[in-house]
Amino acid sequence: MQAAALEGGFQDVPVEAAFAFRQIMTAMARPGTIRAVDGAVPPAPMSVAAGAVVLTLCDPDTPLFLSPTLDTPEVRSWITFYTGAPFAAAKDAAFALGAWDDLSLDAFSVGTPEYPDRSTTLIVAVDHLANEGATLQGPGIKDSATLSLPEVQAFQRNAALFPLGLDFIFTCQHRLAALPRTTRVS
Repeated sequence: MQAAALEGGFQDVPVEAAFAFRQIMTAMARPGTIRAVDGAVPPAPMSVAAGAVVLTLCDPDTPLFLSPTLDTPEVRSWITFYTGAPFAAAKDAAFALGAWDDLSLDAFSVGTPEYPDRSTTLIVAVDHLANEGATLQGPGIKDSATLSLPEVQAFQRNAALFPLGLDFIFTCQHRLAALPRTTRVS
C-alpha cells in the first residue's frame, strides 16, 4: 500500500464524520441546498467533498463503482484503507463515483418494485455548483429551488421512474448538493 493512502482521512473522525453526515443528509432532505464539507484530503482527482462523502457513507458493506478517470491505484488504495468498501461493477454498486460524462446512468440499478432502496446513489463530480439553472420542485423544497445540473432530461426521466430511480450527490471542491429521485426538474 502506498504511503499516500494512509493520509488524507478525517483527523477527528467522530466529529468530522458526524458533521459531514449532517451536511449530506441536509442536502438530500433539501434538494438544491449547497452545503460545505471539509476534513478529507483524498488523492487527485477526487475533490474534498467527494472524499468526505465516501468517508462518511461507504463501508465494507457498500459496493462502490469508480469511473475510469477516478479508477487509479491511489484512489483505490485510499478508499480501501479508510472505508474497506469493495469495488464493484456499475450494476452491483450501492454508490458510484465519477464525473457526469463518465457515468452511464443506464448501467446502474434503479432498485426493484419490492426493494426500491436497492438503487445506486451517484456521487457526481462537477466543475460548477451554484443555485442557478434548472428549477427543482418536490419534497423538501418550499415552492421551488434552482441548481446548476449537467443536464435536465436525464433527471426528468429518473423522476418518472419513482419509486424507483437513482439518487445523486453533486460535489465540487469542498461543496455538495443532492438531488433525490423524488425531485421534479424543469
